[in-house]
Amino acid sequence: MLMVSAIFIFMYFAGLLSFCMNRKHMLLMLLSLEFIVISLFFGLFMFLGFYSWEYYFVLIFLTISVCEGALGLALMVMLMRVHGNDYTQSFNLLW
Repeated sequence: MLMVSAIFIFMYFAGLLSFCMNRKHMLLMLLSLEFIVISLFFGLFMFLGFYSWEYYFVLIFLTISVCEGALGLALMVMLMRVHGNDYTQSFNLLW
């Protein structure tokens, strides 16, 4: 269990580091957020499997994460149509 938790923690912090380093492009930010969600799914799945609990919460988590990914892609498509690129510094999110 210790090795699995170390892998989960490494994946999570690698995703956070990737999110912080790739903040110029919207698509790379969305990909790193999805990697963080996948690492959280892996940790949750291993935690629930270790204690022999039910996996219904994992299905709810996957459903919500898919909705989050679709919403992020829709937002990126809208920003690409309005501004013409996916650089986060080229548009102003305040108004």
